[in-house]
Amino acid sequence: MRTRSKICGITRLEDARVAVNSGVDAIGLVFYPPSPRAVTPIQAQKIAQVIPPYVQIVGLFVNASLAEIKVTLQYVAIDVLQFHGDESPSQCATMAQQLGRRWYKAIQVRPELDVHTEIQRYAQAGASAVLLDAWHPNIKGGTGHTFDWSVFPKSNTPLILAGGLTPDNVKQAIITTTPFAVDVSGGVESAKGIKDHQLIKAFMQGVHCGSANED
Repeated sequence: MRTRSKICGITRLEDARVAVNSGVDAIGLVFYPPSPRAVTPIQAQKIAQVIPPYVQIVGLFVNASLAEIKVTLQYVAIDVLQFHGDESPSQCATMAQQLGRRWYKAIQVRPELDVHTEIQRYAQAGASAVLLDAWHPNIKGGTGHTFDWSVFPKSNTPLILAGGLTPDNVKQAIITTTPFAVDVSGGVESAKGIKDHQLIKAFMQGVHCGSANED
């Protein structure tokens, strides 16, 4: 099975175009103001206009209210909601249902976390996938750190690997974990929120090579 890919934290039109032309399956727009990769709904609307059919737009929210997400959806046609905060399974499911969107949950892999149980909790609530990210006590995603890939589980739920991925390690990451998809942000940047076009292309080459070499 081909490993899907998402470039997250897109803030510029030119970065979105390069990501699309390099073969990504999705781009991520961050609607979390404290993030250096955050965009406003109006900025997101402009970026979305250059995204063609068959490339999905994922909206990343951190502990956002239903009203806040509704405002964003008035500006940009988000395909999938990514809940990246402390949202419970029921909160995710309720908001997604009211908004008429599919959703998935990002889980930070802490050392003491029962990953299998967490995946099951969100899957039972209706998550289309679960994203496994590196844990950081203060940062919600984009940490630049990896977690121990040996704990990456097998699951009937589509799993997305994130955290510290780069053009140099994504091939091995895919071979080691066999995820449904990989998600990168800081690993293809020249500065926070500014994507490096050569790194995007190199990352996507690594994704293709990793997929071809999966056991």
